[in-house]
Amino acid sequence: MAEDLDRELSDLPPELRWREWMRRIEAVLFASATPVPREDLARVVGQGASVDLLVQDLAADLEGRAFGVTQVAGGWMFRTRPAYAPAIRAAADVGDQLLDLSEFDVAVLAAIAYHQPITRDGLKDIFGKEISRDLIGRLHERDLIGTGPRSPRRGAPYTFVTTDRFLVAFGLDSLRDLPDREQLVDAGVVGEAPQVDFG
Repeated sequence: MAEDLDRELSDLPPELRWREWMRRIEAVLFASATPVPREDLARVVGQGASVDLLVQDLAADLEGRAFGVTQVAGGWMFRTRPAYAPAIRAAADVGDQLLDLSEFDVAVLAAIAYHQPITRDGLKDIFGKEISRDLIGRLHERDLIGTGPRSPRRGAPYTFVTTDRFLVAFGLDSLRDLPDREQLVDAGVVGEAPQVDFG
């Protein structure tokens, strides 16, 4: 029970107390398959302890290891370093974790991320063609998008938004971490897109 956890560890010298708090954070991150928010990590350390500094020290402690601490989707989680991806694919059964998205799937996902909440008609305005329900279904099935608020247009069509899984999959802490749209246009990565208006 959480009530039995001695958070303060006042019987330990400061250096050992800090090290124990780091290990607790490490254990929580290791046990979690999803990002762990600051508030949850604060439940395992002393009242005055800085979760941010503890995570920084843990990250430094893991330097040179095959995995590290990454801040994504409003929390922290362990992520394998990209250099080891080929080894994981060669030795582990990670097929169900692979996104397996086509270039066009990624383009639609990016349009949703930059213009959310957006309807299928809004996506049609951006791409100049109908976006299939199958494609939307694939993105939804992979939990990369979810249903947003209904559009105030006639018929109240569904809108689509990105999810926390999207943030985790692309290593983003929040949507504010998306590359600046103007920079992408200037670099020629994406074209100019019309503004989508719900009105």
